[in-house]
Formats: sequence, C-alpha cells, structure tokens
Amino acid sequence: MTAEIDIVRHARARRVRLTVDPTSGRARLTLPKRAALKPALKWAEQQAAWLAMQRARLPEGRPFAPGATLPYRGETVTIDWSADRPRRVALDGDRLVVGGPAEGLSRRIESWLRRGALALLREETAFFADRAGVTVAAVSIGDPRGRWGSCSSSGAIRYSWRLILAPDFVRRATVAHEVAHRIHMHHGPAFHAAAAEILGDDPAPARAWLKRNGAALHWVGRSV
Repeated sequence: MTAEIDIVRHARARRVRLTVDPTSGRARLTLPKRAALKPALKWAEQQAAWLAMQRARLPEGRPFAPGATLPYRGETVTIDWSADRPRRVALDGDRLVVGGPAEGLSRRIESWLRRGALALLREETAFFADRAGVTVAAVSIGDPRGRWGSCSSSGAIRYSWRLILAPDFVRRATVAHEVAHRIHMHHGPAFHAAAAEILGDDPAPARAWLKRNGAALHWVGRSV
C-alpha cells in the first residue's frame, strides 16, 4: 500500500495528515518536517477502508469514446464517431464529429481540445493584456493538477488546457486573473481589485464555479 501513497514533508504541517487528491485519486501522506516516517506509514496503512470510501466519492472518469458526452465551453457535446469518416475532429452543433480508426480516438480528441484551448487563451490573454496596458512574454498550456493558470515574473503565462471544458465566463476570469499578475505578483487587495477591473466584472462567480466543478474537469478524458 505504501507505493500508492505520495509522501510529502511540509515545514508548516503540525500533524500527520492523510488526504485523497480529488483531481487524481492519489493518496497523500503529509508529515511535519521532523516527524517519524515509519509510524506514520503504519497508521496510513490502517486507513485502507477510509481511502476506499473517499475514492468512491470522486467524480467518475469520462473517457473520450464513441457516444460519450463531454463538457465544452459550458455546453455538453456528444462524440459522434464513425470509422469511415476523415480523422479530423469537427464541432457540429452539439456533436463532436470524428472518424478514423478507433485506436487513437481519445488522443485525437484531446489534441483538438488542446489546440482550441491554446488559440482561445492566446486571443483572450492578448485582449486583457491590452486592456490592462501590460505585456505578456508567452502563452502556453499544460495539464497541471493544482492550478488553472500561472504567471511567471518574466511575463510568461501558462494555463490548464482543461479551461476549454469550462463555461466561457470561468475561462475569461482565469485569464484576467493571470494578466493581473503582470501588475501585482501577489494576491492582496490591490491584485483582486486589478483583476476585477481587467475582467470588467465580478470574478467571484467564476471562482465559485471552479471550486464546485473544477475537480470533475480533471476526470474528462480519463477512463478511471
């Protein structure tokens, strides 16, 4: 069982803590910096039933398979696959039309989503950066588990491609948030005021949406 647990030592931890990552289902054992590892692991090994219960509460995997549905920009689309169609992926109303061999279908759909996400996030980042009067060095995407976007001190912004699965207002608020870091590299009152001004709206509903639904987006395209 110990191989299934990520062990993390944290300087601010006051006690041993066992949690389940809602975006991956992996167990994490957090220990204070000087805590003994052996008794902590022994205790964690006794929590198998609790871990199983927590994992049972996780969102279900939603693989990219023929007939499956997935969220896309706040709507629900159905994967309409036929082997005799071209391989390319195309959105047709509420259908994601795709052909080619069944092998590689999931990869083709994810690649299509990633390309769309990058194009849209670049466009919106440029729009909000112009509104804020700042520059952005580069825009890229990845699949981080812990954050939806990040902005480096050099001006490079990186987003989760999974923002394309969320409603537009959520993605736009996230972009405005990262652009605001080109003005303030902290999360103080001045930063939040700048983020709201750049967005031109209250970002609180977007934060609330991600808090409620964000973990489920990480299970889209996954079978387990």
